[in-house]
Amino acid sequence: MTLDFQDFHKQDIKFDINELQKAYKEVLKIKNFEGPEGISNFGAISLTQIPGDPDSIKGHKARGIFWTKPDSTGKEVLRDETIDESAYSEFIDEYKNTYFKEVFDVLSSKYKLGRIRILLKQPRSTLSWHRDPEPRLHIPIITNPGCHMVIDNVAKHMPADGSVWVTNNTKYHNAFNGGEEDRIHLVACVLDYKFN
Repeated sequence: MTLDFQDFHKQDIKFDINELQKAYKEVLKIKNFEGPEGISNFGAISLTQIPGDPDSIKGHKARGIFWTKPDSTGKEVLRDETIDESAYSEFIDEYKNTYFKEVFDVLSSKYKLGRIRILLKQPRSTLSWHRDPEPRLHIPIITNPGCHMVIDNVAKHMPADGSVWVTNNTKYHNAFNGGEEDRIHLVACVLDYKFN
């Protein structure tokens, strides 16, 4: 049986993994991970915001709208707040002297982006089974062999080597970290990417 990775598209772009990891450490000196109150196992540091609106990255706006099937009924429910992804065009000043600004500039020249966040998946934890309104761009910064993303029934490990991936998050998926260190990805909402 051949695995079908049609929902994981490796892009023809590569960044310097050492510079990404250095920039991540620089950001951590400025800001810690935050998530919506009462939500465990989710941490985000937003790199972009709605111009002039620091509240646009707080609370549930750090997570955004998604659909899930939370119980045995299989009934789909809507969670969290609707986000106007196209409004998140301002790179946050505090991080402009990091390598992430260069990454933002390159990605913005190639894709129509929404929010760009650094996302944390703690050791031995998983996201819910859910789907998002649009695809996501992933750049793994720190990972381990126990970190996989599952879309439909296909699991894929994305290595932290500077590669850029676009994943079909409009399908049901999750991500899990089965290792013993944090999994850190730069994740951007991609508004103009189509999967066949």
